Amino acid sequence: MVEFNTTVDTSVSVVEAAVAEPIEAATHARTSIRSIGLVLLCTIIGAAAQIFLRYGAEHLTAAGLRGILTNWALLAGYVCLGANTFLLILALRDGQLSVLYPIIALTYVWVTILSPVFFGDIVNVYKICGVVLIVLGVSFIGAGSRS
Repeated sequence: MVEFNTTVDTSVSVVEAAVAEPIEAATHARTSIRSIGLVLLCTIIGAAAQIFLRYGAEHLTAAGLRGILTNWALLAGYVCLGANTFLLILALRDGQLSVLYPIIALTYVWVTILSPVFFGDIVNVYKICGVVLIVLGVSFIGAGSRS
């Protein structure tokens, strides 16, 4: 027969301790200008990645993995995405996620500007309104992080 020990631990759990007493450095952390600059660079590199990926998708010459591995534009897009991820990791070391991550939405702004140039995409009033809302949203988040 198997016996079960049913003792109750009344000590505070690790999670409860972390919530009750947050790390002082985390509560007073400010987002550095360096981190903001890195994330802005991420938005530009991310937009370049999307342009490369779209161009590469339009110029696939072979099916499957061979087509992907022999397409310079797709490979360039993947390299940009890797660099983007690396820079974002560096940026997040010295900044608040709630401030930095919304800035990445600016990637949509760059793509909206570059798509007509490279692919002849049409920018209509709805896209312009969306870009304005993104810029305003990122601005509000930036202003809110200062208070």
